[in-house]
Amino acid sequence: MPLDRLRLKRRFRRFLGSSVEFDLTPYRARHARIVRLATEVAATDDAGLTAWARRLKTRVGEGVALDQVLDELFALVREASERVLGTRLFDEQIVGGLAMSQGTIAEMQTGEGKTLAAVAPVALNALAGRGVHVLTFNDYLARRDAAWMGPVYRMLGLTVGHVQEGMPPAERKAAYGCDVTYVTAREAGFDLLRDGLCLSPADLVHRPFQFALVDEADSILIDEARIPLVIAGQVDESSIGLRRVAAVARQLTPETDFTSDEHRRNVFLTDCGVDRVERVFDRGSLYAPENLHLLIALQNALHAECLLDRDVDYIVRGGRVELVDDFTGRVADRRRWPDGLQAAIECKEGLEIQREGQILGSITVQHFLRNYPRLCGMTATAQPAAEELKEFYGLDVVVIPPHTPCLRRDDEDVIFADRATKRQTLVTEIARVQQTGRPILVGTASVVESEQLAAALQEAGVECRILNAKHDEAEAEVVAEAGSLGAVTISTNMAGRGTDIKLGGRDGRGRAAVAARGGLYVIGTNRHESLRVDQQLRGRSGRQGDPGSSRFFVSVDDPIIARYGIRRLMTAPGLSTGDEPTTNLVLRREIRRAQRILEGENLDIRRRFWDYSQVVETQRQWIQAWRREILRAEPPLALLAERSPIRHAQARTVAGDDILRRVEQRVTLLALDRHWSNHLAQMRWNRDRLALIGVVGKNPLAEFFREAGDEFDRLPSRIEDQAVRTFEQIEVTAGGIDWEQDGLLGPSSTWTYLVNDQFLGNNVLRDLSHRPGVAAWAVITLGPLLFLWGLRERWVRRRKRGARHAIVEVEHSRRGPERLRQERKHQELSQNEADADPDDQRQVEHHREADPPEEERQNRATEESRDNARQDESDSDQSTHP
Repeated sequence: MPLDRLRLKRRFRRFLGSSVEFDLTPYRARHARIVRLATEVAATDDAGLTAWARRLKTRVGEGVALDQVLDELFALVREASERVLGTRLFDEQIVGGLAMSQGTIAEMQTGEGKTLAAVAPVALNALAGRGVHVLTFNDYLARRDAAWMGPVYRMLGLTVGHVQEGMPPAERKAAYGCDVTYVTAREAGFDLLRDGLCLSPADLVHRPFQFALVDEADSILIDEARIPLVIAGQVDESSIGLRRVAAVARQLTPETDFTSDEHRRNVFLTDCGVDRVERVFDRGSLYAPENLHLLIALQNALHAECLLDRDVDYIVRGGRVELVDDFTGRVADRRRWPDGLQAAIECKEGLEIQREGQILGSITVQHFLRNYPRLCGMTATAQPAAEELKEFYGLDVVVIPPHTPCLRRDDEDVIFADRATKRQTLVTEIARVQQTGRPILVGTASVVESEQLAAALQEAGVECRILNAKHDEAEAEVVAEAGSLGAVTISTNMAGRGTDIKLGGRDGRGRAAVAARGGLYVIGTNRHESLRVDQQLRGRSGRQGDPGSSRFFVSVDDPIIARYGIRRLMTAPGLSTGDEPTTNLVLRREIRRAQRILEGENLDIRRRFWDYSQVVETQRQWIQAWRREILRAEPPLALLAERSPIRHAQARTVAGDDILRRVEQRVTLLALDRHWSNHLAQMRWNRDRLALIGVVGKNPLAEFFREAGDEFDRLPSRIEDQAVRTFEQIEVTAGGIDWEQDGLLGPSSTWTYLVNDQFLGNNVLRDLSHRPGVAAWAVITLGPLLFLWGLRERWVRRRKRGARHAIVEVEHSRRGPERLRQERKHQELSQNEADADPDDQRQVEHHREADPPEEERQNRATEESRDNARQDESDSDQSTHP
């Protein structure tokens, strides 16, 4: 595109409020000042440079704003990196660092030195002394980058550490205590959940969050956003009957006993299938309330049998099921399917059923990252995700041009009528290019595809290396050599991400020979659900002005293309090409359209997931704030003295105040943890159950918010009641209390994992509500349940609490447990009056939600305010929930 047209287009996008910024003018003046200061810094010795940086840290500690010391700090980083690493920051790296220091996502192409560019904004924020986290893509990169950039930080007088999976708590705490900590977002999130179960302040590893820089920002902020981090504890679980259910599912006949939707995301029993299952189990109606768990188990078994494929969606290794990541094609570490689906897969494969445990805490990566008051990031593919980054995180994208113009040639896709023809062409093409000595990197979409292609290449006499599992350090070693003369590397899409592929191999000795042959040739064997993944694969070639090329080989029966019926175009007049590839523009347009549709669907799923998780996250924050108060014994605990004064006085006489204080703290913490865990399970059950009300035209999300608020209202009372009951049952002696004997040690074991949360695509109740024919049948079959549901809704419909009211309620509750107890006492004082009339009961509840206690008393003092409130509530009955 001509330069003047490009500028005009960018100005128009800014006029429309685009969150993508191409104009770097605001950074140029500052960059010039930094370069001038760097000349002055260069005249100092190492000790003088370190002393200069420490003076800046002192000034920041005295209250000077970070922006006022930014120019000096960036100049110090520029000089320090050259001294200890032998690498001076490019102008583009400095500008990228400036953009990130302003709280944006810097888009910098692969090979542009993002790791070094991040040091300046990280060091700047570390001057505050409250800790900075660099969130990396995997453990290997956290360890590598901390070691690689560590000397630069240390020359600036800053400490640096890293966190790895399996690291002991003491080492984690020390790493988080450093000025700069490299850690994956997942591991930092798991540590937050573990901190939420600590029974002593000394066991906490995190400090209060301040600033985080996210590497590979699009993958972490977008692709992993809907994968909850989960910490679970040991509970007694039973798998009785699951193997029989799996056997029955295998005996059902496709199209006769069950069908699936057009996108193969859900499976449905037919009337014939329901009759057959009911005869086999002889337990009456499959949809009777008492058979709900059987129905869910059967649905999971069918889903596992029909919609999830071994070596595509998961692999079996070491006697365990390991999931394959949808976006990267790699084996995902510590990830499970929820709600019994994982157990269904294990039954399908004849494996031992692994315990799922009771969820003790959960948070999405999305919500975890919003704990940081300041956030920024960097990636090579931010523009396609700019809208979502702005919507969910408030982050703009600043596009940094490459230091050297990109010379990579991105060829048009080659399209085939079927996968068999495509594979044969791939083998021929790879064999041909490999004979020239040009290195080739092939990105596949699944484990099975990578293995099949590697086998076909070996049969053709082409030596290759294959990467399709999660071994980050080994992958990095192999990927680093993928640019060697004659190398052929077959990998799932993101293997070795974060590692540059240098022409000529890791040492670059053969660069000239490889460059003369055209550089690295990147081949994609499928288009993917996200255009960003395609661009990331292409970006492995053509780093820092290297020659290179990329091309995708696709067929119309590839999974994401076949979903949208594009195959039919191959038989249209003038488009049928037999075994020959086609470059027809119509097919290209339709394939791009299918990809855009999938990207839109995934964005909708993330938005919907955000909607459902938002209220629970707000509640989690309130619960954790209360837990921290208890953990620090602030304010002084007085629950047991108020609720069990006789028992409290006896224990105080025997054990004294200090021991009694620790007892109250422990029993309250454990009661809180137990009931919060139960609350999470109830919220998940409510979310799935409420999908059914879509059948009768109601909004499941609004109902979920309302019920979440109702459940949360009752939670503090349950926690306090449990704490009092526990206290009255335990034995307090002069020597204290035997925590183990009284069962007050907390969970016997905990473990962490991620959940492939497919509640929008694997939910039997949701399926019923979204299929008109099945929905009508469900209404007839479940008529009594729906009738009871309707009666309940009629009883509560006048309560003015929609989706936003639930969040408002939680915000009011944030003022602390003491405030909540006061409100509850107020409600009890008004209970007798409210009991006289159901409308009055609802009136009291409405006032408690909307007003502070003092205003409640004033409102109740006059009949006029009561009548006005009733009128408001009556008016609200005429409207729908938000």
